[in-house]
Amino acid sequence: MSFENDAALPQDPSGRVVSAGDGARSLGMVAEDADYLRDAAAVLAAPPSVVPAGLLAEVLARNYGLSGQIDILSSEVECTAEVRLPDDRRLILKVSAQPAAVESFRFQSAAIAAVAGVDGFVAPRVLPTRGQEPMFECEGVCGYLQTRLDGTALHRLPASPGLLRETGRALGQLDLALGSGDLPAMHRPVLWHVRCWPGLMELRHHLPPGPVAEAVRRAMADFQGNIAPRLGEVPWQVTHNDPSPFNTLVTDDGIAFIDFGDGCFGPRIQDLAIAASHNVSDPSLPLGGAGHLIAGYAEALPLSSVEANLLVGLMKARQSALILINYWRSHLFPENAAYINKNVGRAERGLAILSALSAGDAQEVVMATTR
Repeated sequence: MSFENDAALPQDPSGRVVSAGDGARSLGMVAEDADYLRDAAAVLAAPPSVVPAGLLAEVLARNYGLSGQIDILSSEVECTAEVRLPDDRRLILKVSAQPAAVESFRFQSAAIAAVAGVDGFVAPRVLPTRGQEPMFECEGVCGYLQTRLDGTALHRLPASPGLLRETGRALGQLDLALGSGDLPAMHRPVLWHVRCWPGLMELRHHLPPGPVAEAVRRAMADFQGNIAPRLGEVPWQVTHNDPSPFNTLVTDDGIAFIDFGDGCFGPRIQDLAIAASHNVSDPSLPLGGAGHLIAGYAEALPLSSVEANLLVGLMKARQSALILINYWRSHLFPENAAYINKNVGRAERGLAILSALSAGDAQEVVMATTR
């Protein structure tokens, strides 16, 4: 991105400043949205927070009175660690020294608490600190502790119609639970929010020339011209905003959702668009195979005609956003490119399949799927 006024932001390997303000305004974004985009981009332009294992042990003991074996896990922004207690219980500790993490952790811990005990899906539980707080802040470090769920990530399992339908139904139940009220920090800047997407085309120079770049250009033009102007016609609420196959688990107790770090206040249908976009893989099936997931979601949360009309356009825009953001971030952090790009191939294949559908055909398939 080309935000010349953001000297504090990192530079990419070529020396180009990573930012998002003036370029976004040149694409027709209002100043408020351009500022939101700039602040959201700064979060993902920062290197992952690194917290030494010794400090993790210290904050665990100080804030929770616990000790155990600590193993640091892969993570894009915050420091995530698995804690194995002496009694073999396993927990997940999320910690960061980044200032923006305070608002993110406030949201995450509140979102997990808001869905605790709700039927129809599984989610982690937040463990309170010694002071009965959902998160801790001390000496420049903040974080929270949650239970670790045992299960198999969706991307590791065959995408059977029954499993996809069950996943969609569970996601609808999750959105019903998240829609019950406001949460702290739900309006904080998140680059995956739809209000950022018009400005993401500033990142297109990171894409290799060819059919993927052209499909991204067309999908984002359609989003800006035909989808975004109608988003005010659909319900908005707190959403998970990243129910990918990596954040969806199959457990003995049902479908589980983890990692609420990208959650925010946005169009409710966005959660379905994201989950469905990750399951477009077979051009011989309706919507590439995502129809079963969409049908399951509609059993829990029936789609309005407007939502049905916008869904495939949102799916393509989300695939394009994923491609743009991850090519950019892998350029910034080449040593972490394999982890950053874990979903890119799936998004590129899915976008190619959906791009072959006309808008009318896409809406007709969605309506037929949800009848």
